Amino acid sequence: MRRCEARGVTHGRTACTAALLAALTVVLALTVLRDGYATDPGGLSWWYAAAWLLFAAAARSLRRVPVRHQAALIVAGGIAVAATGLLAPPRTSTDAYRYAWDGRVQAAGISPYDHAPADRELAGLRDRWLFPTDPAQCALADHAPVDGGCTLLNRPSVHTIYPPVAEAYYLVVDEIAPGSARLKPLQTGGALFAVGTTLCLLRIVRRRGPDGAAGSVPPVAYWAWCPAVPLEAVNNAHVDVLAVLLTVAGLGALTGRAALGRLRAAMGGALIGAGVAVKLLPAVVLPAVLRRRPVTVLLSTVGTIALSYLPYALASHSSVFGYLGGYTEEEGYDDPSARGRFALLRLVLPDSWSLPVTLAALLAVTAYVLRRGNPERPWSGALLLLGWSFLLLTPGYSWYALLLIALVALDGRWEWLTVAAAGAAAYVTTPAVPDFPVPTTAYGVAAGAVLAASALRRRRKGQDAGRSEALSQARVNV
Repeated sequence: MRRCEARGVTHGRTACTAALLAALTVVLALTVLRDGYATDPGGLSWWYAAAWLLFAAAARSLRRVPVRHQAALIVAGGIAVAATGLLAPPRTSTDAYRYAWDGRVQAAGISPYDHAPADRELAGLRDRWLFPTDPAQCALADHAPVDGGCTLLNRPSVHTIYPPVAEAYYLVVDEIAPGSARLKPLQTGGALFAVGTTLCLLRIVRRRGPDGAAGSVPPVAYWAWCPAVPLEAVNNAHVDVLAVLLTVAGLGALTGRAALGRLRAAMGGALIGAGVAVKLLPAVVLPAVLRRRPVTVLLSTVGTIALSYLPYALASHSSVFGYLGGYTEEEGYDDPSARGRFALLRLVLPDSWSLPVTLAALLAVTAYVLRRGNPERPWSGALLLLGWSFLLLTPGYSWYALLLIALVALDGRWEWLTVAAAGAAAYVTTPAVPDFPVPTTAYGVAAGAVLAASALRRRRKGQDAGRSEALSQARVNV
């Protein structure tokens, strides 16, 4: 009787988590199909909020599911969640159109760094779906004017900003996909990379769990089921997900129970270097992985980046860094008073202090990670550095947080997910209430959650240490 009751409870917990996961999948599908970013950002924000709440409930419920069911549920749920991003064209970003254009330019034998899309030299490559001429279509808010027509590409008058491994990916997609597929191959690639990251995370945490014990897999759901993955990695097809996959694979190569040999160290460094050559953000993990075989790791990372740039540097007449400098200026990283950057620091400091204080703080965190980081858990130091970078810089683009989410899935400190949620709120909700400081509020709540959870975790750790010491003393007295 008791065995049957226990089996019923077990099945009930699994069914409850599956039901929450099904509800999350439905909400995400409706969110993708809604397309309200330009027309109803307020309504879209509520759909985002519902997805994040269901995600939190499902991830919490997973911890009560029997261990033997957890991995299968994570993978199945991850596939279902990722698939929702394939239901419609990109809804909240036009970056994927630039990916498709850069691939087409390379297929024509032209360096993507040499010309802006609006340059007359590339007029012969303009497809009608990327460069429409219909006046009604060109009147839409997300279309930029070009030569009497318009384009879906953002910033058509500037050179590309993407590093060489990303550009190579765009070329491969252009070569293997039929032209009529348009952006679906890029979205499909995003889904495959997202699921691949889930499998890679599972492999790492099974080998060495987030709490140090092998086999603890529930935090992997923080990546597999997170709403940012289907919305940004799949639907918007942001190439950041490829950088995440390569970086996670690199972290996996650099950790494990076996001693770290030179070959594994070089492989891990090369994978991280490839991630940096997709999107520069993975460079923040480097201080966390330099505690073991630092020379080998650093040389392989830098060597991979240099080798990836070499063929483009030889083939290009313009700088292979493209619009990078202009982008940092445009986004306000060198002007603390612009576009909500340094939002939390500006609450307590003069604007002119924000950048130097941020640099000093991040330098201090980097030094701490280099000196005190656990070489067996490099993702913990990487999460600390990346998380505080977000809280200090307060970026306005939600897809930047994809790497942060993957690091949370490795480390298990769920509170850092509030930083990713803050980025989503800053990006989606701000247009709905332009007079309200959404980024400041969202990142402020996230900072409070991180600090409170960290304090509570330290308190519990101290209490556990006190109990262990008392028990040891009692045994000595006996």
